[in-house]
Amino acid sequence: MSIYRIILLVSFSILTINATWAQSEPDFAEAGQAAARRLRELIRIDTSNPPGNETKVAEYLKTILDAEGIEAEVLELEPGRGNLVARIRGNGKKKPVLLMGHTDVVGVDRDAWTVAPFEGLIRDGYLYGRGAADDKGGVATFLEVFLLIHRQIARQGAELDRDVIFLAEAGEEGTTQVGIDFLVEKHWDRIESEFALNEGGNTRVEDGKVKFVGVQTSEKVIRRLKLVARGSSGHGSIPRPDNAIARLSAAVAKLAAFQPPMRLNETTRMFFRTLAATSAAEDAFLFQHLADPEIGSLVEKTFRESERGDFLLYNSMLRSSIAPTIVEGGFRNNVIPPVAEATLDVRLLPGEDLDEFIAEVRRVIGDEAVEVEPLPAYRPAGLPSPLDSEMYRALDRAREAVFPDAITLPFMSTGGTDSAQLRSKGVKTYGVDPPASDEDAKGVHGNDERIWLDGLGPHVELVYRAVMEVARAR
Repeated sequence: MSIYRIILLVSFSILTINATWAQSEPDFAEAGQAAARRLRELIRIDTSNPPGNETKVAEYLKTILDAEGIEAEVLELEPGRGNLVARIRGNGKKKPVLLMGHTDVVGVDRDAWTVAPFEGLIRDGYLYGRGAADDKGGVATFLEVFLLIHRQIARQGAELDRDVIFLAEAGEEGTTQVGIDFLVEKHWDRIESEFALNEGGNTRVEDGKVKFVGVQTSEKVIRRLKLVARGSSGHGSIPRPDNAIARLSAAVAKLAAFQPPMRLNETTRMFFRTLAATSAAEDAFLFQHLADPEIGSLVEKTFRESERGDFLLYNSMLRSSIAPTIVEGGFRNNVIPPVAEATLDVRLLPGEDLDEFIAEVRRVIGDEAVEVEPLPAYRPAGLPSPLDSEMYRALDRAREAVFPDAITLPFMSTGGTDSAQLRSKGVKTYGVDPPASDEDAKGVHGNDERIWLDGLGPHVELVYRAVMEVARAR
């Protein structure tokens, strides 16, 4: 047989397989509705961390998987803090793909919400509730993708080159020792993979249309610092020049005004370059002149002082950041305390040296009576995931099929995720989130958290297409 005939037969076989898959594609609108129903049930299970109680969600998910004939297990380091792992087995030719989302949520200030945070209210095309976006929406959509793949394999009798693993992990919101750390250290064989998809992306909606699909390839490194100011104690009726609270306040004010220098990396350079080529003229001008020696500082100031949520996000993407989050000092209103403390939430750019950054913080404060102490880190610093991998290319092709008028952007998230632990183990991990507007994004860790229901079906389709392209047998 000639080489040309072989090539022709192989090409015909590939086309036939692809056509078979295409003809039997799932109903993604229905899948989006199923994800919304399950998300509503997930929101109604209060897993505020602390205390977490994630096992309740794990058991709920297990009943769904059991009904589909998919074996799943719940792994606990501590009672009530369960992680669920399930697997669709392939032929093992390639390493698995992992779909992961966390089931714990941050707490709520009930008086600040206009809706009940744990009822799953649907109103005006949105589903409201704590965890709707972070990250039970991710859990619900990844679960639906996982079920669609299982059903597709069962119907077609086809096989996968890769196992597909579904993980719903506990403790992402500050107690990773019961979640991803526990899994990496004690159950790595359950989740080891070549690629993983997680939260942390940024699929941006403007005027009801998806503008871009931001695929998280990197994230800032979470580090916490404590400021400790010391002075003389005494009676509140006699002000003192070395008042610890006054010293601490001055230090916090200096750091709040401090703007660390801008530094672009592979992800952010590509992000802003692509935005510059695709944005309206006024915004494009800003993106084009970020590094301009003459007006770059004015561009940075525009981002920093803007009321636009996307501009504030971009400002944080450009540099390491400092945010004072907790201030403590004093115990009576007529006693000057000898000590006052503040906690700083520091998000370093990947590759930033912590010791050098602390030295710069001390220089900015300029007061030897204010100590700067690093607090224990709970996330490792990993290398960014590559932009030329099989999974990133598959996500780009899936975006082209689902959102043809949008673009794909590599994205560095300013928040931390459990992807950090996976990247430190060499897993190429990418963040992909359901479509959201700037207004939607304000609810993450805020009040009246919500998710756009019309975005769930397309998000399920995007993830499904990407995973199937990477995982199915050739």
